Amino acid sequence: MTAPANTADGKGSSSLRRVMMAVLLAVPVYGAFAVWSGLGKLGSALAHFEWWTFGAGCTLALGSYLTRWFKWEFYLARLGIKGIPKADSFYTFLSGFVLTVTPGKVGEVFKSVLLFQTHGVPVARTAPIVIAERLTDVIGVVILVALGSLGLKGGLLWAGLGTTAVVVLLAVVASKRLSYAIIALVERLPALRRIGPKLHDAYDSLATMVRPANLIFPAALSVFAWSLECMSLWIMLRGFGEHTPLGLATFFYATSTLAGALIPVPGGLGITETSLQGQMQELGHVPASISTGAMILVRFATLWFAVIVGFVALSMLRRRHPYLLGGPAAAAAETSTAE
Repeated sequence: MTAPANTADGKGSSSLRRVMMAVLLAVPVYGAFAVWSGLGKLGSALAHFEWWTFGAGCTLALGSYLTRWFKWEFYLARLGIKGIPKADSFYTFLSGFVLTVTPGKVGEVFKSVLLFQTHGVPVARTAPIVIAERLTDVIGVVILVALGSLGLKGGLLWAGLGTTAVVVLLAVVASKRLSYAIIALVERLPALRRIGPKLHDAYDSLATMVRPANLIFPAALSVFAWSLECMSLWIMLRGFGEHTPLGLATFFYATSTLAGALIPVPGGLGITETSLQGQMQELGHVPASISTGAMILVRFATLWFAVIVGFVALSMLRRRHPYLLGGPAAAAAETSTAE
């Protein structure tokens, strides 16, 4: 995943193109919801919306990002990666949000590329952090689904699916023999043979991060971080005059997030929105126009706001490292890739 010098600038441009494609994909998705609920009614609902709650929702989302940065710092420390200034670490972490709309957020491995180019940390050593982050995020969301589903029939379905996925992944990672067997199969493929050694390094890092002692604290941070985003939905519903209980709003947001994460589409587009609005209407008895407005606003606050924050952070990081994504560091990346 290291960026060759002659394509480093293209990688940054490619990131922008991916985000813009996702934005274009989101337009018809949100437009369909708006038409379905009735544009006139949606406009009327927004006209009476208390906009300070949208600001509060964005602030809660920002708190979620900050909490997840502590998780990033925890993993760097566990892997023995030292000497990274806190500002660089913070901007690098937030820059990963530039590709948050990639399927499963795997594009956030972009953080590893940035860390390599700015501080020479091998990509294979830090890329598994992305997997560990997603794993602990799923654990956190599953816990919130379980808490929010208390008293709801069938509410634990998504929690069960998420738990199954987590258990399977943990079982694979915990089994060194099974993991090495998978890597051996990959090494037999001509096109992937040369990345075998990097996969071994990546597995060693991942195995370290998913030990029970290294899972509890990050999982707790994930629960807190995602609960802030659930509160974002709750407070925006109040902005529309809907007094949906916090537990129910948590269930709506957490299950929709889990559904979007389990299905590999960019940013969960379409899946998360459909689930979120459908649950607000069917279980929360929220009018269609208000549920549409709340869905659009909370998705902007928790998804598109993250993309904006990512671009701002990347800009700040490039100010600190002017040759990032197109200079001497990228040349070193090309040499490493050639080897």
